[in-house]
Amino acid sequence: MATATANAPAKRLVVDPVTRIEGHLRIEVATDDKGAITEAYSSGTMVRGIEIILRGRDPRDAWAFAQRICGVCTLVHGMASIRAVEDALKYPIPPNAHLIRNLMIAAQYVHDHVMHFYHLHALDWVDVVSALKADPRATADLAQSLSTYDRSSPGHFSDVQRKVKALVESGQLGIFANAYWGHPAYKLPPEANLMAVAHYLDALAWQREVVKLHAVFGGKNPHPNFVVGGVPAAFSGGAQGSGATSFNDVGLQQVKTVIEQMQRFVDLVYLPDTLAIAGFYKDWFARGEGLGNFLCVGEFPDGTGRLGLPRGAILNRDLSRIHPVDLYDPAQIQEFVSHAWYDYSGSKTVGLHPFRGKTKLAYNGSKPPYDLLDVEREYSWLKAPRWRGLPMEVGPLARVLLLYAAGHEPTRTLAQAALRKLDLPLTAMFSTLGRTAARTLETKIIVDMMAGWYEQLVANLRQGDLRLFNDQYWNPRTWPSSCEGVGFMEAPRGALTHWVVIRDGRLDNYQAVVPSTWNAGPRDPAGQPGAYEAALMDRHVLAVRDQPLEILRTVHSFDPCLACAVHMVNPDGTPGVTVRVT
Repeated sequence: MATATANAPAKRLVVDPVTRIEGHLRIEVATDDKGAITEAYSSGTMVRGIEIILRGRDPRDAWAFAQRICGVCTLVHGMASIRAVEDALKYPIPPNAHLIRNLMIAAQYVHDHVMHFYHLHALDWVDVVSALKADPRATADLAQSLSTYDRSSPGHFSDVQRKVKALVESGQLGIFANAYWGHPAYKLPPEANLMAVAHYLDALAWQREVVKLHAVFGGKNPHPNFVVGGVPAAFSGGAQGSGATSFNDVGLQQVKTVIEQMQRFVDLVYLPDTLAIAGFYKDWFARGEGLGNFLCVGEFPDGTGRLGLPRGAILNRDLSRIHPVDLYDPAQIQEFVSHAWYDYSGSKTVGLHPFRGKTKLAYNGSKPPYDLLDVEREYSWLKAPRWRGLPMEVGPLARVLLLYAAGHEPTRTLAQAALRKLDLPLTAMFSTLGRTAARTLETKIIVDMMAGWYEQLVANLRQGDLRLFNDQYWNPRTWPSSCEGVGFMEAPRGALTHWVVIRDGRLDNYQAVVPSTWNAGPRDPAGQPGAYEAALMDRHVLAVRDQPLEILRTVHSFDPCLACAVHMVNPDGTPGVTVRVT
């Protein structure tokens, strides 16, 4: 749980570290006499270094380094990296490779979103200790009224309650320790709390099985294998693939089973739980929006130019118009460092397109403060990305809104049904709990897409199309002397782009603009706040000043991943470890 300290004269509240996230995040807010947040500042407290480490390396090896940016985003950085190199080289990949990549990415979405809801975010809404007061039979009645999930008997909930009771009585709550149990902002009845705790534990067992899809196609999880030009796998009997792994009919059946397990848990547990919990917190559908601007770079390409998740921007909540996004246009995508501990050759006001981007550390002779942030100057290791000069929110809410605006029928049907059930207007999606609900709806949309990709892959293999890898441009002697490319993808947390400049067969520049850079970044030269900052300034009142549960709810709704946004490097700028890829 976050640690909060107050500075009385300035009425500045410091939450550092924010826990149940990946990486190191500090939030500082200023409040008025009634506890309302009037200013908010988001600070990433680790320094970026992976981009520096990648300079001068073979572009085909970049994914193996870039993928280690994060231990949670186990796939997305590797995928963005190889797509960047393929874009620079104009390197086509076989249709089967697109299908397998899409299946792996989709599995990452479903796994990541379920884990976030139950193990990172649900405890902002669920009072675990309150579950001890629940009636297991009444809990079973509640669960059975929501779905046909088979682990909903009174005996099962009695067993879960005994486990929680033993933890509480031992004084060692383990994974449930150090939380704000009993906080007045908790509203669920004991039976709903007990049901949610049971599903928390079920999700732990579920996730061990569903990651097997990555092992079938990528050899392992976390950090599955990749290759520029396709996928590093071969179907038994085929000559294609790099030999990192292979799969056969048994592996395909495993993949089918995983997809079915994912669909079952999403349909019978995750989706009903989200709607049930949201029904007790409708006031959280009216706060925590902030920017009103949303950006998507697109995902699930089919090799013909079509994307399963579209690219575009929405401005000022206007769902009647999708603005086109051009990742190559230097006037559209820029990163600023006016409030970050970086330097652009002495300038703190210029914005750079990532192809020309720099990762140059600049402390200005001082270390980051440990008392209060100097918010008038630099206060974060995150840069501030902007689209056409505007701060943008990225992530599940942005993608669901874009699908809705594009007329995607499954999204419209699902969103409208959820809003009817909760008796809420469409504008309720622009909120903290709307962001959380959008993540759940997206999971349902994507897990249903997986069956179609799987069926197409099986059909292609059965018809004798075993192509999974294209070695056409594998030899660097066939490359141009200079080229540049961008690898785009929608990571579970939002728009992710890796940018490469290749000269004479080596990486001359490497930049990663990641979801938490967009969302968690600081103010820009115009004083515009990032998405976290703006959302926290949108109708938040702290009920208990030294237990800022309200801050955690909104910050966690973005699913922060600060390890992606800021990467470690030694103080002298040198890599901490040398890795040789052979």
